[in-house]
Amino acid sequence: MALSSTIDHIGLLVTNNQALGDGRLGLVRHAAVVIEEGVVTAIEPAGTVQADEVIDAGGRCVIPGFVDSHTHLVFAGDRSAEFAARMAGTPYDGGGIRVTTEATRQAGFDELGASLAARIAEARRAGITTIEIKSGYGLDVETEIRLMEVAGLYTDEVTFLGAHLTPAEFAGRSDEYLDLVCGPMLEAAAPLARWIDVFCETGAFDEAQSRRVLEAGRVKGLGLRVHGNQLGEGPGVRLAVEMGAASVDHCTYLAAADIEALAGSDTVATCLPITDFSTRQSYPPGRALIDAGATVALATNCNPGSSYSTSMSLAIALAVREMHLTIEEAVWAATAGGAAALRRTDVGRLSPGSRADAVILDAPSYTHLAYRPGVPLVWETIRVGERTLKGKRPTMNDER
Repeated sequence: MALSSTIDHIGLLVTNNQALGDGRLGLVRHAAVVIEEGVVTAIEPAGTVQADEVIDAGGRCVIPGFVDSHTHLVFAGDRSAEFAARMAGTPYDGGGIRVTTEATRQAGFDELGASLAARIAEARRAGITTIEIKSGYGLDVETEIRLMEVAGLYTDEVTFLGAHLTPAEFAGRSDEYLDLVCGPMLEAAAPLARWIDVFCETGAFDEAQSRRVLEAGRVKGLGLRVHGNQLGEGPGVRLAVEMGAASVDHCTYLAAADIEALAGSDTVATCLPITDFSTRQSYPPGRALIDAGATVALATNCNPGSSYSTSMSLAIALAVREMHLTIEEAVWAATAGGAAALRRTDVGRLSPGSRADAVILDAPSYTHLAYRPGVPLVWETIRVGERTLKGKRPTMNDER
């Protein structure tokens, strides 16, 4: 007989299911979450459940595990000097990607795996239980495949981002580079990835080139994602909506037509406010997106150049302060919104049938995520019903 467990004595539970509780977040007070074989089977009153294992929340707030739908976690090297220069006034232009590419190409599988394991452990301590990981720092067939193989040890949400930037050896020949991306590189990458992504931006790839990448990925059965509208208004949002991409990410600079298009589509606007904080850019128009009816997600964009953070709590605080989301909207965007961006229905919520991913906050309410910015409020992370202890590094192959 399978062992059962329960998270009991929850002061305030966020279910993200309005049928179970109050308001947008489906709030339930004095609750217990019942778990069987890594799946939530019931929400019951606190203190009423008999189970083989009891995780005592001690009156704390429990929320669904964060769903980080946009990261670049597999890389080598350091770009702290670039950050320091940016803080001294050098504008961000995305060109530092090539610096990371040079270091990453020189790193072997074991080195990349060890550094990723450390970042995954950090993400777990920050309450992230589902994570998307992109390639994109290899920009050649061998290294791109190595990055996806390492990422696949920890997640099923692997994204092929060969079209991140044109590498130095193809300078001035971006179309020729895309012959490689859409040909041999994609052929080798498709079995390792669920998604394909493209950086549709001035200085990276234009609309026609981005369309070519997405169409090639679609033929191989990959879902579509787009980096768009990060450095200025452009075609990224329009292209993502037209092609039915699951998400368009950054959305820092949006025209009224972009907001309208997103509101009338199933494409999620994934906002990355830590990036805008780190690059000193404007913040995405989150309030306008939500008021128009668009689905908004928050993600960390953890990467070595423009957003070296795994703190979804910081993303929430910035979304509330700078994007004018309510705290409820920001928490939803970091959980259920991220799940929508990954086209997932099993994560981002705590209700019967969902995966048992939960974060116990050392606080009486989720409000403290914005109310106490910078404070590590994650008391415990539970993933697929298993407790994640602080400081414990995940083992390769047991995370997926």
